[in-house]
Amino acid sequence: MSNNNRVLKIFILCSAILAASFGAGAQVYNGGLVDKSVATIGNDVILLSDIEQEVQMMQAGGMVVDNSTRCQILENLVSSRLFLTQARLDSLTVTDEQVKEQVTARLDDIMNRLGGEKETEEYFKKPIYKIKADWTEMMRDQLLIQQMQQKVYTSIPKMTPADVKRLCAETPAEDLPVIPTQYRLRQIVVYPDKESASLVVKERLLNLRERVLAGEKFSALARMYSQDPGSATRGGELGMRSKTVYWPQFSDAAMSLKVGQVSQIVETPDGFHIIQMIEKKGDMFNARHILIKPAYTASDRNKAFARLDSIRTEIVNGKIPFDMAAWLNSEDTKTRTNGGMMVDEYTGSSLLEKDRLNPADFAVIKDMKVGDVSEPFESRDTEGRGNTIYKIVRLDEELPSHTATFETDYDALVSMANEKNARQAIEDFVTEKKKTTHIKIDPLFEGCKFVSENWIEK
Repeated sequence: MSNNNRVLKIFILCSAILAASFGAGAQVYNGGLVDKSVATIGNDVILLSDIEQEVQMMQAGGMVVDNSTRCQILENLVSSRLFLTQARLDSLTVTDEQVKEQVTARLDDIMNRLGGEKETEEYFKKPIYKIKADWTEMMRDQLLIQQMQQKVYTSIPKMTPADVKRLCAETPAEDLPVIPTQYRLRQIVVYPDKESASLVVKERLLNLRERVLAGEKFSALARMYSQDPGSATRGGELGMRSKTVYWPQFSDAAMSLKVGQVSQIVETPDGFHIIQMIEKKGDMFNARHILIKPAYTASDRNKAFARLDSIRTEIVNGKIPFDMAAWLNSEDTKTRTNGGMMVDEYTGSSLLEKDRLNPADFAVIKDMKVGDVSEPFESRDTEGRGNTIYKIVRLDEELPSHTATFETDYDALVSMANEKNARQAIEDFVTEKKKTTHIKIDPLFEGCKFVSENWIEK
């Protein structure tokens, strides 16, 4: 039997055997599993229930728990206690409002995953108010730990260009980050005529709503007509979720409904919906919906292409610069004000990696040369919601995939250096604190293979 299997088997033994082996001071919790202290860090203790609570939350969050998970959790908890102790010594504080906000956010996420308040109470075998109470002090400690870790991070000296250049020179090429192919692009976007297409969608949804009111099953119509692939196969049912996970227009309309009632047509960035309320609990609800997106005709496409082709001709013939043409003609407000320059929404960089590009865009630019202006083509909006747009793009720059260099990839090297320094700072902190902190691990975990091997006193 492997060490990890041995540890796992210990956890699933019946409570009577555990009670006998753990001896005095152990207590039963969660209907049979025995609680006890499994680690001492200075004046703090870690209980078996602390580990099991983390396991429960990981599983509720959809994470897979394998044989070594509890060992990893224990090591993380021990390391975290060192930061918590120092946070208290440094008189760091968090507000009740910060703690409440984090507990609420975590509980909402868990309830969304488990299907609602009742299911969450059944999963954790305790009422919501008790879950909140249990998580409050745990979350307070986590926020203090994060503050202390941030304090350690901020003590790291800032990297100067000379530091980055030296790091780049001293690091073997195989250990330097590899920068994928990047593109710098400008675009001019034209939206299709939404008004006429929207009228068609609204007429369809009004007809479907009348059929429901006349007695047809909403779920049957959702399976046949809804364009939301995630819910259509379930008869449009969304499951018990917090109202915060939906567009405000959608959740406001849904929360105003009584059980069984069907909404008027609701427009969101996803398209147009009708909604039927199934169940409401506080700020959570379960509803069915039918989503239909505006469909554009060949005539809409040809009209947009003709306009873009005219703009492209003026650009190619040198009558107007691309950036000025974007300012005058593009209907995409995010890029028109900076001459059509496309940027990564997450990093803010104007250098776009292939994997961050819309597939329709990449299919066009992959055969372009720097300076080329594309023919008009159909694409999707930058939010990735599947809304049709038409555009032309200019390829301003292409940087082939390469190993990072000081001259071209300073930011990537700084990021690499900061990550390396942060890891080292954390390791140094733990190493230093364990010298002056009494740490004792229960023999129950003697088979664990900790990441920081042998640093825990047995």
